[in-house]
Amino acid sequence: MAVHDHQGSHVTSTAAQNQRPLLTVLGLTAGYMVAEVVCGLLVNSLALLADAGHMLTDAGAIGTSLVAARLAARPPSETHTFGFKRAEIISAATNGVTLLLVAALVVYEAVRRLIHPPAVHGTVLVVVAAVGVAVNLAATASLSRANRRSLNVEGAFQHIVTDLYAFIATVVAGVVILATGFRRADPIASLMVVALMVRAAIGLLRPTLRILVEATPEDMEIAEVRRHILELHEVVSVHDLHAWTLTSGLPVLSAHVVVTDECISAGTSARLLDHLQECLAGHFDVEHSTFQLEPVGHAEHETGMH
Repeated sequence: MAVHDHQGSHVTSTAAQNQRPLLTVLGLTAGYMVAEVVCGLLVNSLALLADAGHMLTDAGAIGTSLVAARLAARPPSETHTFGFKRAEIISAATNGVTLLLVAALVVYEAVRRLIHPPAVHGTVLVVVAAVGVAVNLAATASLSRANRRSLNVEGAFQHIVTDLYAFIATVVAGVVILATGFRRADPIASLMVVALMVRAAIGLLRPTLRILVEATPEDMEIAEVRRHILELHEVVSVHDLHAWTLTSGLPVLSAHVVVTDECISAGTSARLLDHLQECLAGHFDVEHSTFQLEPVGHAEHETGMH
């Protein structure tokens, strides 16, 4: 049996590097949220206070991403042999779900305001939303320096980007309200942002759920992997071939490989393992692999074959 892993240490290093951008974004989000609460209380604006609640949700999502990045950077232990790398996937899935929940709340509020449009302070709306655009542009720039191949970072990024779209839409709605007095511009803009939020949520949940249910990596075909392994002349057959993704950028594969008696008697098993691992790394970008080499007939008395 052999285990080969260079990607695990790279993923751990990447998780550690992602912490600084996430911390910067958390500070920007929390700071702007406090400013919105103060402005909302000063001008008696329920809209600003409601948006501050939305920003609180975002701050919680980014905080979750930061905690997950710190957990993922921890080394493996006797009780957690893969470390906490899967924490980033759980965080990304949580961010996807919160996007859907926020979208549902915005839809409810937007429909209510379409039916009964409230009076809106257009000037305050434009000024606060314009500041929000600036804050979210700075947050987006910060997160763009992180590794967005990580679904955890991508989850935080989608929260920030949807906020940016929301604030841009709010600026436009505020200008329309100031120019025409059309108060329904605000909920209409909100519904347009909801479509973007749902799209971002689905884009996050699809890959995270594939990882959580340990589906075969999306860019890998098991039949093709089997064909490559069987091309080695020492290999007779392959069974119990499994492939899954531990976390973003870390596909894992294991297999029982039946080899010729000559391979075992000649002592060429180590060379065969090198060839198997070179094949997987070169053709399928799998650098964490585990193989059990077996003589012909060994599978007949194995239990629990899959």
